[in-house]
Amino acid sequence: MSQVQLSKEERVGYKTPIMMGSVGAVVLMFFGILGREGDVVFEISRRTDTIQLPAIPVDSSTLGLVSGVLLLAIAALATWLAMQNRRTPLWISAIYGLIGVTALLGWLAAENSVPIAFIAGTALVLAVPIMLGAMGGIMCERVGITNIAIEAQLLTGAFMAAVVSSITDNYWLGLTSAMIGGAVVGIVLAVFAIKFLAQQIIVGVVLNVLMIGITNFLYQQWLTEDGENVNFPGTMEIIKLPLLSDIPIIGPVLFENRITVFAALIIVPTLYFVLFKSKLGLRARAVGEHPLAADTVGINVGRTRFWWVTIGGMSAGLGGAALTIGNAGAFGREMSGGFGFIALAVVILGRWHPISAGLAALLFGFSIILRVWANQVSPGIPTDFITMVPYIVTIIAVVGFVGQSRPPKALAIPYTKG
Repeated sequence: MSQVQLSKEERVGYKTPIMMGSVGAVVLMFFGILGREGDVVFEISRRTDTIQLPAIPVDSSTLGLVSGVLLLAIAALATWLAMQNRRTPLWISAIYGLIGVTALLGWLAAENSVPIAFIAGTALVLAVPIMLGAMGGIMCERVGITNIAIEAQLLTGAFMAAVVSSITDNYWLGLTSAMIGGAVVGIVLAVFAIKFLAQQIIVGVVLNVLMIGITNFLYQQWLTEDGENVNFPGTMEIIKLPLLSDIPIIGPVLFENRITVFAALIIVPTLYFVLFKSKLGLRARAVGEHPLAADTVGINVGRTRFWWVTIGGMSAGLGGAALTIGNAGAFGREMSGGFGFIALAVVILGRWHPISAGLAALLFGFSIILRVWANQVSPGIPTDFITMVPYIVTIIAVVGFVGQSRPPKALAIPYTKG
């Protein structure tokens, strides 16, 4: 044959178009044709914003019809790209998701209003611990170390931030101690995985159980006995960037937040640049893909893995600080609540890519605020349905997109020199 046939791995496949078309059909039918009656008002500006933009009233069922048609059009575009053996670009998938979310909000808020800035801003704040934990997971897994211990790092960071900030009355020391605590957990994982060649998943599970036990013990025996002095740090002050915070929608969401949110917004693109645009990232990815080849050209595999895992732990520890002094204002028993495992899922859902993982974390942040907000505007809709919507979306994303991803080849494989 004159034309070389593409291998099965090289072919894009039609899972993404099929999932997009299925979701589009559901939106068109249930949000449009069988949609709820009444107008929904999208509030662009908050009442306290300097620049006030008019609210946008839209008929809920009409919005569902238009959204369904647009989603089906994007699905048709994805089908054409698949026929050309081309992947659907991330920005098209992001637009698809934005249209779907708009249709969902419009359906839930029939005869009510949608405070866009509030929902987007709260979703970002709630996504920060997951986002920072996922960045830590990416740093570890890109160099070949499976990090199941993100939950332990978040919990350690949350505990250290609350206690140190309370004792010292200094949030910066709290943030620093949280990152150190997360780094210590990362160091333990790195030592056992690199030095002793231990099974990385088992080490991660043990670290999770260990830190849950330690923090629960200290919480019960210490924090509950003297909470006013050691577990009442409050939350960091909200910083408003001049001029930028006055931009409608984007300003309140991105430029009027606590330092933990700003840190996450800086870390995500920085990690992308370091991983894919620098020699340091090239070496890290080489260690995660083919450690023997990296070792052959003079890269110290063990040292590279150690430092990336340690810095990844610092990122996850900062995510833990976002739970306490960045949001709740105090440490609670097992307050990470499985966010570490969600962060691990976000790493996979984001295909080990910082930008994609950051967007996936926002999906979970949105799902958390959606449960609270939807119960207020649509009390007639069963709570169980609202609760399961984000997980259905996640399953769709995993089936439609993650099947195309490939983890680093040397992930979870111990390396011995020579």
